[in-house]
Amino acid sequence: MSLTAGIVGLPNVGKSTLFNAITKAGAEMANYPFATIEPNVGMVEVPDARLARIDELIPAKKVVHTTFEFTDIAGLVKGASKGEGLGNKFLENIRQTDAIIHVVRSFDDDNITSVTGKVDPEEDINTINLELTIADLDAVNRRMGKVEKLVKGNDKDAKAELAVLEKIKPVLEEGKAVRSIDFNDDEKKIVKGLFLLTSKPVIYVANIAEESMADPDSDKYYQIVKKHAESEHAGAIAISAATEEEIAGLDDDEKQEFLEAEGVTESGLDRLIKAAYHLLGLRTFFTAGGAETRAWTFREGMKAPQVAGIIHSDFERGFIRAEVVSYDDLDKYETMQKVKEAGRLRLEGKDYLVQDGDIIEFRFNV
Repeated sequence: MSLTAGIVGLPNVGKSTLFNAITKAGAEMANYPFATIEPNVGMVEVPDARLARIDELIPAKKVVHTTFEFTDIAGLVKGASKGEGLGNKFLENIRQTDAIIHVVRSFDDDNITSVTGKVDPEEDINTINLELTIADLDAVNRRMGKVEKLVKGNDKDAKAELAVLEKIKPVLEEGKAVRSIDFNDDEKKIVKGLFLLTSKPVIYVANIAEESMADPDSDKYYQIVKKHAESEHAGAIAISAATEEEIAGLDDDEKQEFLEAEGVTESGLDRLIKAAYHLLGLRTFFTAGGAETRAWTFREGMKAPQVAGIIHSDFERGFIRAEVVSYDDLDKYETMQKVKEAGRLRLEGKDYLVQDGDIIEFRFNV
């Protein structure tokens, strides 16, 4: 299941620094706008302490984390929706992602140029969001022109789409995001097919100074970002991108020592990766023992046969049943034998909704 979050923001706010820290991919960094023109793409393991515990209790030859994709998109500027600063290309790159990680400069440093000449998180956020909104409004207007012609021909699907477009347009004209609108299930399907920029879920990342890491809530810039995120029901995380990049190359023991010295228990990157994963409604199930213990990504709400198909299409096609143990039960009883004796091993059929943390063995026949 390949899903990606696009990292966006104004030039020089720390997007590529954050990307480097996440993926250790060595994306180009430079102190001038548009250093990133083609998007950098990198895969990152989703941190999950449950994997190590499962391997401890059910040893396997190999342990495999599930992964998530991040795309570093070049800095947008005012006028991007009209093509300024290669804006059309950048907007199209955003359109191809599933979620947006919006990086906002939240630190003072005279050595790093600000394209606006000052540090103002609210203005920076509004600049980006306005460009995305204008681009969406233009797309909606163009689409309405085509759909209206189909409606005249009494096309039922076109009528439904036009109703959604008419619901979206006035919201965009007010400068608000499409994700702020409540849609029913049928409308959501139509919205998904429109690929609108402001319909994508978003996390705001305040790129703070290192000295604010231990207590980000005391940082004045993070408070601005957090307040804005709350106003549009979005997430907000404070990260020192430069510091995270510095510790990304350390081994686990050194990294833990560094974090403890900074007064934090978990790296900002781990929090961001988990938040982006859950933002898209992604969850994890496990297969355990033998050749490998592995974490797999699935969407919340998927049934057992669909989830089996993530491993192999034959598993879905010939699905018989799923033998399921929750991670919490394995952690508690410590052996599969004791799990069974406690009556906690379940046999689930085709209608079972898989839960985060399920350890599953699929039975199938093809």
